[in-house]
Amino acid sequence: MSITIGITDCGDKHPIYEKWILRQNADIKIIRLGYRQNNLDDVKFCDGVLLTGGEDVNPRFYFKPENLPLCNSEFMDEKRDEFEWKICEYVFANKVPLLGICRGLQFVNVFLGGTLIGDIPSIGKNNHSKYYEGKDRYHLIEVSPDSTLAGIAGATSGEINSAHHQSVDIPAQTLKINAMSEDGIVEGLEWKAVSDHALTLVQWHPERIENEHNPFNYRIREVFINAASGR
Repeated sequence: MSITIGITDCGDKHPIYEKWILRQNADIKIIRLGYRQNNLDDVKFCDGVLLTGGEDVNPRFYFKPENLPLCNSEFMDEKRDEFEWKICEYVFANKVPLLGICRGLQFVNVFLGGTLIGDIPSIGKNNHSKYYEGKDRYHLIEVSPDSTLAGIAGATSGEINSAHHQSVDIPAQTLKINAMSEDGIVEGLEWKAVSDHALTLVQWHPERIENEHNPFNYRIREVFINAASGR
């Protein structure tokens, strides 16, 4: 049976996500969801939605205006924020399987009532952004042994990539932290209570992890697609 996955528009990196999803099943239909496409109603045809990485979320969405000077003013897009807010309204109202990657994790946390750290180095933590030449950083994470994420990956530690300067500060009340970096940055969130709404939120970029066999890469995709197939 054919399934349809909506992937939110993230500009020139969008094909990377499409290619990654199609590695699971070349017959998957993909819809590029974005305000530039003016296709909000297309989310109704999606069996699963992938919220991609990209711009800083405007702090007005999580009521911390003091974070605004810490954001990259040239790397914000309120039209995208507003569009994806509406996407989340539909996804959570209809329990559409959701995968949030990097900004996607942060955006879901904000949508559900959580807050963000405006700039990780400004609070004395390690730099989690890309290297100057544009390559992802790699570092270790620890995963809670009793978490859904540990069950997905089949591992409680491993190496992931990193390309972000913001992160979760206070998790939404309905979410819990399931993975942390060595310097204490949130790397994953999941439902606090058991839910029939499939939700996977990761701070790293599984679609760009160099090792295709890394369980924090292919297993994230596999579980998401299986949830979409079973909807």
